[in-house]
Amino acid sequence: MEKGVIGGIDIGGTKVAVTVATAQGVLCRLSEPTCKTGAPEALPEQLIALLDAAMAQAGVPGVDAVGVSSCGPFARLDGRLALVTPNICGALSVADDLPNDWASIPLERVLRSRFSSMVICNDAVAALHAERIFGAVQDEPDCIYVTWSTGVGFGLCVDGNLLAGKSGNAGHAGHMLMSESSDALCGCGNRGDLEGMISGRNLARRLGRTTADIFNDAREGNAAAREIVMDAAHWLGRALYNLTATLDTRRIVIGGAVWEHHGDWLAPIVQQEISSRLPALSQGVQVLSAGLGRLVADIGALSLVMPPAWQAQWRTTRPWQEQLADPS
Repeated sequence: MEKGVIGGIDIGGTKVAVTVATAQGVLCRLSEPTCKTGAPEALPEQLIALLDAAMAQAGVPGVDAVGVSSCGPFARLDGRLALVTPNICGALSVADDLPNDWASIPLERVLRSRFSSMVICNDAVAALHAERIFGAVQDEPDCIYVTWSTGVGFGLCVDGNLLAGKSGNAGHAGHMLMSESSDALCGCGNRGDLEGMISGRNLARRLGRTTADIFNDAREGNAAAREIVMDAAHWLGRALYNLTATLDTRRIVIGGAVWEHHGDWLAPIVQQEISSRLPALSQGVQVLSAGLGRLVADIGALSLVMPPAWQAQWRTTRPWQEQLADPS
């Protein structure tokens, strides 16, 4: 059956967003802070309520399919995908900044009680899918997407195939171990992994300041803050070199809140970490900013269920631009 209206759900460690769209464009987008209290079902129930509100605001009675772009990792519980992310589930985090004792969130079970046609995907993989259709790496067969935000996640595409893995967790390179000497503690329990060393949540928790303040001070020239931020950019670049050497990639797209606000001055640092090593692997590899900006995960969610017949019109009209003009 041809889809007339589709919905998108983006789940992040800080906020969730929903989008309702047709072939002509985006009808409505709503966002609010991620629910982290109550029973584990509270988060997917929040998503259902928010998408229902978006449909009501858009004036449509329902959606034909829903794409879900979510931070991970995932686990399969009774055959359904559940969230087991230490950035939301308090029982899985070694930090004390989450107000719940959740060990897992029954994401697919609850959402399928309301939406029968649905695709759930890691947010970085969904973002890369959208960037390959509409963004900075259109039709590129060998590319990587990185989100640098509350957490650090990756989407990987090799020979035109987006990698998924046994539980949809391919691309969790944010948890690759980078330094045995680092005392940076990730929410997952690793010390010295990439996310522990550079993610927004972990930097803020370790330094006792908001990530925005740290990066803004660094941009303005504060020496201590600049050392921290440049060190983080170096570590990201080294991780991306490792992935370049592993996957023989060509293009690397970076998005997420940290990069959106500071990628303009951090990009040369990250690029240099890649380009300065083994030319046979690194020559010609480009670091790019997400072409879809802060909506990359939202459009990623929609792209998971978007009919191919819509893509040409969306490429031409770029209907998400109006939402990008709205800072909410």
